[in-house]
Amino acid sequence: MAAPVLQSIQPAQGPTSGGDVVLLRAMHLAPRVRVSFGSVEAQVLVQHEEIGAFSLQVRTPAHPDGVVAVRLENLDAVGAPIPGEVAVLAAAYRYQRPVLVQEATLTRLVRQLLRELKRQVLENVSLSVNLDFDDTPEDGLNVIALGKLPSLVLTGPRLRPNRFYASNVPVERVVAGPSGLDLQRQRPPLTVDVEFSVTGASTSTIELLNLSTGLAAFFNRTRWIELLRDPGQPDAGSVRWEMDALGELRTDLDGKDSVRAFSWGLVIRGFDLDEGLPFDLGRAVGEAGGEVSLFPIGGAP
Repeated sequence: MAAPVLQSIQPAQGPTSGGDVVLLRAMHLAPRVRVSFGSVEAQVLVQHEEIGAFSLQVRTPAHPDGVVAVRLENLDAVGAPIPGEVAVLAAAYRYQRPVLVQEATLTRLVRQLLRELKRQVLENVSLSVNLDFDDTPEDGLNVIALGKLPSLVLTGPRLRPNRFYASNVPVERVVAGPSGLDLQRQRPPLTVDVEFSVTGASTSTIELLNLSTGLAAFFNRTRWIELLRDPGQPDAGSVRWEMDALGELRTDLDGKDSVRAFSWGLVIRGFDLDEGLPFDLGRAVGEAGGEVSLFPIGGAP
């Protein structure tokens, strides 16, 4: 049998965590093959043959960031490499770490929440950071000293899995496949509730009670929080999530230095924290002409 030829890989980059499904195009493959990214073996999912040309669906392994070679070996019936039947694409795949400076949807969600609280309740609204701390943790209130009163401070977010809004059905989208358009399936996203603690503070009892009433009115009239799906594409529409008060409002009218405070919670339900990893290519969307065989590695059924 002729030595294998590895022609291309799509896509040619992915996360260092691995788990992406990539498409390799090749020629002269045995019924069983081994694929490696750098020195790490990948999982071969499906082998596809049409008129002498082959395509492989491969799940990438985890690997440190950098550019690696992709190596393909023909195997014999017992899974041993066939001498001389090896193909290598040098510098064919780039592993990349997640871009942390890119604004995530969760970041935009928190910013929109702060913006709405500033607009509807009180201008002096802030989000606590890891350097903030509670001087009196024994009172059960998340009270953080601020230079200006009255104030509202959000602490969080805390993320809790949401089983009610979670979907167990893979998401399908149309992508370019080996013989035209295919359906790529992605794992269901991780769906969570985004929870915050809200602390209000003032030196006046009447002002604090008015502030708590304003926050209650905010929860009552603002049942949803809405964002554009893609800030760069306004025509893509928007998405919204249900928002509600969480727990009971607790007050502390005997605080130190004449500071009165209350604490409450809010929750944004059913937020998809990620889009899920692609895990296979499904049936062809349209007829590509002729019969197309799609079978697991190891031979046709």
